[in-house]
Amino acid sequence: MTAPLLVAKAGDTDIELLPALANRHGLIAGATGTGKTVTLARMAEAFSRAGVPVFMADVKSDLSGVAAVGSETPKLKARLAQLGIGDFGYAPCPAAFWDVFGDAGHPVRATISDMGPLLLARLLNLNDTQAGVLQIIFKAADDNGLLLLDLKDLRAMVQFVGDNAKQFTTQYGNVSVASIGAIQRGLLSLEQEGGERFFGEPMLDINDLMQTDVNGHGVINVLAADKLYQSPRLYSTFLLWLLAELFEQLPEVGDVDKPKLVFFFDEAHLLFTDAPSALLQKIEQVVRLIRSKGVGVYFVTQNPLDVPDTVLAQLGNRVQHALRAFTPRDQKAVATAAETMRANPAFDAAQAITELAVGEALISFLDEQGRPNMVERALVIPPGCRIGPLSGEERTAVIQSSLVYGHYEQALDRESAYEKLRGGATSATPAEPQAPGTVQPTSIPTPPPASPAPAQAPSGGMFDGLGGKLGDILFGYTGPRGGQHDGVVQAAAKSMARSVGSGVGREILRGVLGSIMGGRK
Repeated sequence: MTAPLLVAKAGDTDIELLPALANRHGLIAGATGTGKTVTLARMAEAFSRAGVPVFMADVKSDLSGVAAVGSETPKLKARLAQLGIGDFGYAPCPAAFWDVFGDAGHPVRATISDMGPLLLARLLNLNDTQAGVLQIIFKAADDNGLLLLDLKDLRAMVQFVGDNAKQFTTQYGNVSVASIGAIQRGLLSLEQEGGERFFGEPMLDINDLMQTDVNGHGVINVLAADKLYQSPRLYSTFLLWLLAELFEQLPEVGDVDKPKLVFFFDEAHLLFTDAPSALLQKIEQVVRLIRSKGVGVYFVTQNPLDVPDTVLAQLGNRVQHALRAFTPRDQKAVATAAETMRANPAFDAAQAITELAVGEALISFLDEQGRPNMVERALVIPPGCRIGPLSGEERTAVIQSSLVYGHYEQALDRESAYEKLRGGATSATPAEPQAPGTVQPTSIPTPPPASPAPAQAPSGGMFDGLGGKLGDILFGYTGPRGGQHDGVVQAAAKSMARSVGSGVGREILRGVLGSIMGGRK
């Protein structure tokens, strides 16, 4: 069994998180400047020491210090003395840095097909009608085996469906010109925010997030999110996609002695803000079921009211830093936080929340039976790694020493929907490198060539003299008003084509949040 993770101390009492119950999820809440970042760093370090890989987003650029050894400062020395800790070990954690834009870490990419229509509709801020048309576009691409890898693929597919709206309306449902235009405008806005650098290949392999070093310590994966956070929808949708990937790809493991991965979702309010009820239901389902995959999810936010009740009920391990009750909503948040913790007769939790000092928190973790422990007012132990950011040179050194360095740095552009709709197939070739922040112009494909003419009865040989009724039955005929009527040959060919198309479509199955299920080649 893995030893308990020491997180804080309440007098002489150690406040420990049991690794076997760490996948019951958790919440770290508190106002700005109350110590949430240090608590996050301490918990990430504890998981790493226990051999558990960690993923967390660095919104304020102050979590990169987990990769460097800490140093004793007067303030830190005073805190350790207050905690009664004399021999404190300073040590770095194994770390890997990631960045959607590829500037401060390994590039992180997803394909359009893999993200799916549900998350993409949220990213493009589409209404229900427009999201329905996007579903039709994805369905048409899936049924025909057209890979949507990057934005130019999706643009080409959207234009193709729009240009052939009548045909797709008959087969899949109404496709309005207004919805097609809204989707194209959304894609244009996404490109201007730098979203084109997120979509493409090679796509992130979640196994690269679940590594340990030679000492058996879990690697802490830090997403550089200071720039990504400027696009809140892209930030929250990316993290939600990553959570969906973990849910769809990882096998069931049941109860384990420690998690396979711990996922810290910072600024969690962005995930739920303006989210439609259908998406909230999917999020609740993923959070409820992903623990059986060995994944623990910890939401980090200022106000516990930011998390819907249905999700909040799934979070068993709580760390509540100070809240300021300046407004009626703040007062409600204080009451909610206090009421959702197991009461301690030694103090009034609601009053204590407003009196907590920096680095102090009300903590309630689950016990061996899965029950919430009595809440304790405790001081969080500082991490042994650096509290603060790395320098540019230090970050570069960590990136270049990573096992995955060089794999994601070069983008690939292989044959996909864009090339097929243009009618030209190309092999996988590296994309032309471009300066950070530049947007590559997207050209519009031409529609595919028209369908071949109906088969005609061959002339000569054994087919001579098959005119009249028998020839019409075999090869079809033209009606008095010019309409084409299929014969046996055309009907058989179309049936075979439909069978092949349906087989391709059946191979593409989408999961709870719309991402593609199962392993990929």
